[in-house]
Amino acid sequence: MSKVLYVVDSNEKKKYQYNITEDTIIYHFSINSSCEVDINLVTEGVTLYYYYNNINYDNNRFSIKVTHLKNHTHSELFNHGVNVGLKKLDYYVDGIVPKTSSECVCNQENQIINLKNGKSTICPILLIDNYDVDSNHGAYIGKFSEDKLFYLMSRGLTFEEANRLLLNGFLINMDSVDLNEIRLFIEEIEKI
Repeated sequence: MSKVLYVVDSNEKKKYQYNITEDTIIYHFSINSSCEVDINLVTEGVTLYYYYNNINYDNNRFSIKVTHLKNHTHSELFNHGVNVGLKKLDYYVDGIVPKTSSECVCNQENQIINLKNGKSTICPILLIDNYDVDSNHGAYIGKFSEDKLFYLMSRGLTFEEANRLLLNGFLINMDSVDLNEIRLFIEEIEKI
């Protein structure tokens, strides 16, 4: 059984620090905020799943650093953002495995959807100093696929309904999330 944490912030600039000693899932939902997150995997064999979902209106920056300090640790980062207007949204995502940590898994997936012509940047960085590590990263910045919108609209949805459905699927993409914990975030999606 994994420990589950929920974080919801709105219009803030915050710093978070976690020392992970047991299998953990963190659901982080952010509305127009800048966040700096520092995570250390400090117990051998622990697994971290980190889901960051944000809605951006102003110039904001999200940075996260995950450091594997023990052997057999596993991190999976899923960072999804929606840049609503013409402002700037930056993601800086670091996965670090020092030479002293082996047989680790360090993965990250980063996506930002620009609803208009906002400026977005994703810098996925993997600093791996050990050959016995499985590590991957991905980054996508763009709009929702025209094919997906067309498909949904061909089933009778309006453009607005199709876009809302894609927004919900993109930002609340976890089956096990407790919707009561993120009510503020869900209400913000409805405003877009």
